[in-house]
Amino acid sequence: MKVIWLLAFLLWMGAGKVTLHAQQVPQKFVQETHYLLYLPDGYNSDTVKKWPLLIFLHGSGESGNDLEKVKLHGPPELVEKGKSFPFIVVSPQAKPREGWEAENLYRLLQHIKQTQRVDEKRIYLTGLSMGGFGTWEFAMRHPEEFAAIAPVCGGGDTTEAWKLRNIAVWNFHGAKDDVVLPVLSDNMVNAVKRYNPSIRYTLYPDANHNSWDATYSNDSLYLWMLSKTKFRYKEVPISPDIFKQYTGKYTSGEKDTVVITVDEHNLVAKADNAIITLKAAGNDLFFVEPDLPLDVRFPREKGIVRSLLLMGNNKKLYRKIQ
Repeated sequence: MKVIWLLAFLLWMGAGKVTLHAQQVPQKFVQETHYLLYLPDGYNSDTVKKWPLLIFLHGSGESGNDLEKVKLHGPPELVEKGKSFPFIVVSPQAKPREGWEAENLYRLLQHIKQTQRVDEKRIYLTGLSMGGFGTWEFAMRHPEEFAAIAPVCGGGDTTEAWKLRNIAVWNFHGAKDDVVLPVLSDNMVNAVKRYNPSIRYTLYPDANHNSWDATYSNDSLYLWMLSKTKFRYKEVPISPDIFKQYTGKYTSGEKDTVVITVDEHNLVAKADNAIITLKAAGNDLFFVEPDLPLDVRFPREKGIVRSLLLMGNNKKLYRKIQ
């Protein structure tokens, strides 16, 4: 026993030639998301056709580990009652007390696109109550994914609403809702409308928190969704003479600058070591790639271009200094 104790003491003190190394064992953490999957009639008989995708986010009462609860409201309830949809319908379930996390939903969406025949030009998102909040957040976090969204009795961060400028939006709320106050929808709709005037808003005058039954039982919602495809910028011809109005040096006041020049028949933006060709989508509006939610706008003050507004993952205003 004394020998064993002495050996342990020497090892602890670092004596002798024997050394111990910490062991690293491979481990794995898996984030599970359970969901209901509905495939439309004809999906399995036509193995080539791609289909629209509708993602439905439930409210807080349906969170948990029992997928049957997700069938209580919205499209999953209608499917359970025998309704046919011309979509793939994916209805995930949120973990208890966790709510909807946009990046988890994004990973789920990528999984669905890899495993199902999804028409990526027609991906739609909707949700009620907690799912209404989740719909706003997910769409603002990844606007590049969606053709249209339909939040129901939710709300969101109005400072990020500009990111929905190219997505079709139809919002729903009950005027007598005392759980999620209608002003939260009012604020979001007004914020989006500044950049997306075509946004639609249905305020049910006699509805309380349950504004979802009337919304999801109305086929007009689904016909409206199917009429929408993901936005793509389209290049339009503009006289090169107009380009001269945009050229110059712009600064954000944070020591970063953008220089706009003309190269043959295109505008060119130079910032740091990057050189990007800007394509015209209209007077004062330019884009980089048709499917990329990144554009450059030239706001006018009394008809004169005095600034540059860059809208991508962030929004930044640059003032013209020369």
